[in-house]
Amino acid sequence: MNASKITIGELAVTVVKATDEPKGAVVLCHGFGAGGDDLVSIAEEMAKVDEKFRKLAFLFPEAPIDMSESMGFESRAWWMIDVDEIQQLAEQGKFQKLKSESPAELPRCNGMINEVIEFACNEYQLPHAKIVIGGFSQGAMLTTDVALSHEKQLGGLIVWSGTLICEDKWTSLVGNHSFPVFQSHGTLDPILPFDVAVDLCTMFSDADMNIEFTEFDGPHTLPVSAMKGAVKLLRKVFKL
Repeated sequence: MNASKITIGELAVTVVKATDEPKGAVVLCHGFGAGGDDLVSIAEEMAKVDEKFRKLAFLFPEAPIDMSESMGFESRAWWMIDVDEIQQLAEQGKFQKLKSESPAELPRCNGMINEVIEFACNEYQLPHAKIVIGGFSQGAMLTTDVALSHEKQLGGLIVWSGTLICEDKWTSLVGNHSFPVFQSHGTLDPILPFDVAVDLCTMFSDADMNIEFTEFDGPHTLPVSAMKGAVKLLRKVFKL
């Protein structure tokens, strides 16, 4: 697998692929506070699991907000959040405020990821049904919004430790789609409450979408079981 960094619209994007004619593309977005290359190693890890994943192109966009100077290490965000406030709301059981949250920057970020999707479609001559998007935490929230609001039917959605936001908007859109979803969440997650993740899963299942939910006894992280679930979804979508 060869890695290169390109610019798509406003975003720096790391592209990892082994062929100039991939049979599908996977767009994965990192979470709040992570470095821009946080998820890049996933492409090689999947190729090691099965050589068939070398038939795919993996695209890893870097979030536009650079927090590195204030954090003291490479750190980026799609939009700014108050982690302490989220934890306080979770401790107080005020889940509805979390679920109704609609970040002001979300539409702009949505547009950025749509540009990445269109690049993959045009560059590799792929239909939208051969594009899977997803991410971890904030990246999962962003790609959920993109998948549900996209005018075309995408191939699938991967939600690693994401949560339900924009509840009214997402609930009104989810019935328009039928792509498969893989979702994972830790029962001990101290950042994004497990119960709200379950509400997101329920939203998908109530709309009769093909949702597979994996819970694990752990915190806000990406365990092996979550990786296996994503691999299963990609095999299904791309018939690998």
